[in-house]
Amino acid sequence: MYPMKLIGSTPGQYALVLNAGTTQVDDVIEELGHEPNGYFWEGVAQVLVRTEAPALEGRFAYDPEGGMFCAYGGDRGALEDLGARMAAVAADADRMRRLITAAEADGFEFDD
Repeated sequence: MYPMKLIGSTPGQYALVLNAGTTQVDDVIEELGHEPNGYFWEGVAQVLVRTEAPALEGRFAYDPEGGMFCAYGGDRGALEDLGARMAAVAADADRMRRLITAAEADGFEFDD
């Protein structure tokens, strides 16, 4: 799941985190006019949930910051699923390019 990390924040609660600006696709993100910060990665998560995994909708919450993406909640399985999907995008420049292009064509606005 690298570069994503799943941590237990309190008993029964988990956080999926990514240190923004540390992925293999940061150059592609910037090339497409975005800042690879935590808010941008929240947008990636939202797009992935909407397009690939609608069953994850509402099973966790987001709390990004400029330097970090974070999703949290009590459903470890949902966060693991999201983490695996995000890790795949974070390691594949072509997939990231397609995700951004398709999301913007559908009217999605990344908040970065």
